[in-house]
Amino acid sequence: MVLVAAAAAYGLGVFGQLSDGGFDDPASESSRALAAEREVFGDRGADVVAIYSSDDLRVDDPAFRDAVTGTLDDLPAGAVERVVSYYDTPDPSLVGEDGRTTRVVLTLAGDGQDAKSRSWDEVADALDAPGLTTNLAGQWAVFGDVNEQVSADIARAESLSMPIVFLLSLLIFGSLVAALMPTLVGAIAVLGAFAVVRLITGVTDVSVFAINVITLLGMGLAIDYALFVVSRFREELAGQPDDSRESVRAAVARTMATAGRTVLFSGLIVAASLASLLIFPQTFLRSMGYGGVAAVLVAMAAALTVLPALLVVLGRRIELGRMPWRRRAARRTDDHGAWARVAHSVMRRPVTYLAVITVGLLALASPFASAQWGSVDERVLPEEMPSRVAADLLADQFGGETSSATIVLRGADRADVRDYVAEVGDLSGMKDVQPVDAGRDGGDAMTLVNATWAGNGQTQTSQDLVRDIRAIDPGDGATALVGGPSAQAVDIIDSVGDHLPWMGLVAVTVMLVLLFVAFGSLVLPLKAVVMTAVSIVASFGVVTWIFQEGHLSGLLGFTSPGYLDVTQPILMLAILFGLSMDYEVFLLSRVREEWDRTHDNTAAVAAGVQRTGRIITSAALLLAVVIGGFATSGIVFLKMIGIGMLVAVLLDATVVRALLVPATMRLLGRANWWAPAPLARWWQRHGHREGIAPEPPVSPQPPAREPDLVDA
Repeated sequence: MVLVAAAAAYGLGVFGQLSDGGFDDPASESSRALAAEREVFGDRGADVVAIYSSDDLRVDDPAFRDAVTGTLDDLPAGAVERVVSYYDTPDPSLVGEDGRTTRVVLTLAGDGQDAKSRSWDEVADALDAPGLTTNLAGQWAVFGDVNEQVSADIARAESLSMPIVFLLSLLIFGSLVAALMPTLVGAIAVLGAFAVVRLITGVTDVSVFAINVITLLGMGLAIDYALFVVSRFREELAGQPDDSRESVRAAVARTMATAGRTVLFSGLIVAASLASLLIFPQTFLRSMGYGGVAAVLVAMAAALTVLPALLVVLGRRIELGRMPWRRRAARRTDDHGAWARVAHSVMRRPVTYLAVITVGLLALASPFASAQWGSVDERVLPEEMPSRVAADLLADQFGGETSSATIVLRGADRADVRDYVAEVGDLSGMKDVQPVDAGRDGGDAMTLVNATWAGNGQTQTSQDLVRDIRAIDPGDGATALVGGPSAQAVDIIDSVGDHLPWMGLVAVTVMLVLLFVAFGSLVLPLKAVVMTAVSIVASFGVVTWIFQEGHLSGLLGFTSPGYLDVTQPILMLAILFGLSMDYEVFLLSRVREEWDRTHDNTAAVAAGVQRTGRIITSAALLLAVVIGGFATSGIVFLKMIGIGMLVAVLLDATVVRALLVPATMRLLGRANWWAPAPLARWWQRHGHREGIAPEPPVSPQPPAREPDLVDA
């Protein structure tokens, strides 16, 4: 606890160390185009767009002009690198349709995100023009609003979910002291993870969004681990002859040899799943990996150290503040309860259950087949947020929504530039293409070309235009780098697609190895991966139906952009894969324990489902409350993660674990526990079991299925 207090004092300082953005791949063409543009032509990025308007003054009126120019002249020295206004370059495109609105484009000083973030902090409050209405748009205004909204969302999510979690914990655990265990482990996990992430910020950028995944997983896994350990401790303590200290220690030792082992493997598997995010080059996804792995490992460490130490101290006082229903439940046996009856019902008709449930889950997944992909823009924010209001004002006053691409030509002579600009201008939907600057770099002629077209930059049409521009040959010996917001969207989609197979390979390989070490089977790990994939894809289908197609948008309070942010399903995949395996390990641990004791597959599955059914569904319910708090977020992609995970967790903990798993294990019979003879022999010597169990004989051949398989 001394270490936890120190970690809390250090870790709470992480909020000042986190960066914004981080959605781009540094090696992508759009990133290289931006770097080349800055090196040769200087930074021309539209980091901030200030929109000034008046109800009675026109843009040309002296009072309007003096208010704007005076504000721009007083901006902090060194915070702004470039300012483009109507009063410096009498460009009519900088004046709104009503004549009472003008926009000013600012490029913030600084080479990297951290430097620009500091510049934004300096100018954000200095852009208000006296006597005029000021609205701020652009990526840094959006980032600022997103950070503000994230902080508000975390506070609201915790204020909504924590009281409900405690009341449900009281209902599930049945005593006041036991119900406090998840809160204790969760607090340690969150504060410890903050400290770990702050250490990581000393060597690399970490996005502010890591805070969300730390809070969600820290509390979520604390609930799982505390529920599993405390439940097993109560079970072991009930079998002890007295209340002596030796009996309590024996119960804790047995708990750690069983439930503690399960928590260890679960934590390693969830951490491995989240660590697969580190494969991606985007800071956003890597940050989620850092935060998630930190939260998981600290929660696991707390559940394996602080929690058992506290159980030794408490002993039977874990039942202090016991509720009436706990007294009744303590007298009941759970060997042949409702969950066992459900499992036996499934195992009498396994093919029927398997077919019906699989069809139902695939039906839920079907909208995902038509998923469209994009990236983040101001529409992730609620309509009332300032940068969202400013973006709508820009579209209303300056000719509707437009998109652009910045093209850096190297080694193209005047004729090549002319031909290239003409060919780009001939593309369907292109509005305007113009060379805007020229220069030289290392002896090569450099030309900066700007292309614009109507419509949102995230649509499929805009993405296709970027690909069409990149397909145009700039001439012999010349090269073209295409950048801009739409090009960034194309690049992040391609980058995610390129890295996704490697993420899957790493995650699945690590999980297969860990599950084999845990259970001594090659069949069960493969089954676990398939079961997990089914529930995750079903949740993706629900997310597509809601957030891409716009169903329930009024009820949930968001604006559908018509596509899915490509990074969010990747994040959901990593988190859900780990959480699903979490429940799988809990269930299979008890099944394996019974199998080692009885060698009766049907009885082992029924007993495993019975002894974990209540625990898994209770953990899922508590986790659903935590996730549900994040589903109230005003940020669209955080709301999408919350709802998608909510659906997946509830499906996985009920339909998959209680129905699909017993059906498939019944059909597989003794083959559930098969491994090739060399691996089986290795596992007999080095494998990990719950507690101490007799070693079954090793068969050199895959055992046949159980002879008493029922008729489907």
